[in-house]
Amino acid sequence: MAGVGTAGELESVRVTRVLRDDIVLGRRAPGSRLIERDIAAELNVSRLPVREAIRTLVGEGVVVARPRTWAVVREFTRRDIQDFGEVREAIETLLFVFAAERHTEEGIARLRAAYERELAAAVAGDTEAARIAAAEFHEISAELAGNEMLGELIAVFVTRLRWLFGQHDDLVAMAEEHRLILEAVEARDTDTLRVIVPRHLASGQQAAERRLTHQASST
Repeated sequence: MAGVGTAGELESVRVTRVLRDDIVLGRRAPGSRLIERDIAAELNVSRLPVREAIRTLVGEGVVVARPRTWAVVREFTRRDIQDFGEVREAIETLLFVFAAERHTEEGIARLRAAYERELAAAVAGDTEAARIAAAEFHEISAELAGNEMLGELIAVFVTRLRWLFGQHDDLVAMAEEHRLILEAVEARDTDTLRVIVPRHLASGQQAAERRLTHQASST
């Protein structure tokens, strides 16, 4: 029985990962329905891991559960993005400052590798790879900060953070912003980080707001 349970848990994790990536990378559009039987057939699993995955994604803030009907991919509003941006600026600025103060050479090497993957993908026009690497850049920085409580806080909205990167159109420009942050972290230049990190986060927020405006005008 334990083996069955473990297999079921692994299926749930896999389904969650697939649906999460579909949402944050734009394969499943905001407002689209998440129909358990269709997803189960598509991923060749039973409906139970699909149900558990949807429940997890509701908790991560990217899916909305609707009683007696289908769950749907969350449609973010301008107010959602603004609220998220305010909280994110405070937490992520601290994370990068701590990363600058506490990083190791191995940690900087990992951060640089994520940036280089992002830049190469952006230049090549590989949108998904660039956005995945951009999210990894922030996730590695959170690890380098070495503060468990801040790490727990950012884990609460890391999926929404990845969704926000999915709204950025100028991927080369985003990579360039990460280069500046990388250089400041490596130099332990916390004063510069307190200026450029909020600016970087604001550009992502503006991209998301532009995307919302465009979607509203095209409907």
